[in-house]
Amino acid sequence: MHPRQIGVALALSLFAFTHASADALMDDDLRSKAQRAADSGMHYLRGTQAEDGSWSQSVGVTALALRAFLESHRAYKEDDGPFITRPIQFILDHVNPDGSISETNQNRNYNTAVAMSALQATGDAKYADVIANAQKFLRGLQLDDGEGYAPDHKYYGGIGYGGDERPDLSNVYHALEALHNTHVDRNDPVWERALVFVSRSQNNSETNDMEWAGNDGGFAYMPGFSPHGGAVSYGGMTSAGLLSLLFAGVDKNDPRVQAAHEWIKSNYSVDNNPGAKDNQGLFYYYNVFAKAMAAYGEPEITDSQGVAHNWRNDLGAKLIGMQDADGSWVNSQSSRWWEGDKNLCTAWSLIALNHIAAK
Repeated sequence: MHPRQIGVALALSLFAFTHASADALMDDDLRSKAQRAADSGMHYLRGTQAEDGSWSQSVGVTALALRAFLESHRAYKEDDGPFITRPIQFILDHVNPDGSISETNQNRNYNTAVAMSALQATGDAKYADVIANAQKFLRGLQLDDGEGYAPDHKYYGGIGYGGDERPDLSNVYHALEALHNTHVDRNDPVWERALVFVSRSQNNSETNDMEWAGNDGGFAYMPGFSPHGGAVSYGGMTSAGLLSLLFAGVDKNDPRVQAAHEWIKSNYSVDNNPGAKDNQGLFYYYNVFAKAMAAYGEPEITDSQGVAHNWRNDLGAKLIGMQDADGSWVNSQSSRWWEGDKNLCTAWSLIALNHIAAK
């Protein structure tokens, strides 16, 4: 098989994993509306794209926006024009000698990870070397014995932003998604080490050996800490934790997976980021919630009141209702974590819609 065909096949395989059976599981009329909302969102991004192809002069935001186009129901490709090729070139222009892909030292893991997923989504094998070097970079960020972290240390297996030595579950999730999307061998030790950190970020004393662990099954931002107080579990991190477990090959019946899913059921909401103050990280939550539920593979969620929800319909309707007249989305309640940036929130919303409504 020609290398380009191999790349396309891999991309289609990933697309099938994250969009499995969406056609049959979402209301037809609502799916049509969601796709029109996606078209409007992409039109907005076309209008805010800089001459150099970037969005918000950020590798991370640019990569997310590019992925939104590539994985949309329109299935845009490089031959569709400069609005696709320019952001790819912007990303490539920020490939560094150490394999990272970033315009800053502060967010190197995050930027590199989302850039890898965007390049993989092109289906073009010519980016294979860039992706392979980026994989090595992400592996090098993981804290383990090489950096003096013994397996019993709470940060063992974790990954931080790349300019901050303190790891967190969000950065681990982004790294694992990138490694999964670019097909890193499941036997690579990076997965097992990461699972140690992921498990220690969960409020599940059955599987978490840290003294602070509670028993609600949700996930905190890092072992023993949450930005919303104490080590409280919240929606964005619980979906990120569940997705990290699945990406690392943990069985769906594993107690860690089941505990996380039970937390999501008990705290089900598309109106807010459950457990988060002032709806901080709302669009991050929508994005990772859609990915996690698509990967988990159940069409409905039964909440704590026994009510069954078609989560695709619920999230699709919510995002459609929150879209501004110009086609964008933005967190009007909190600008924390860049959610005052319309380009970022729009890209995250589009990726969420792609996971629930793209054919």
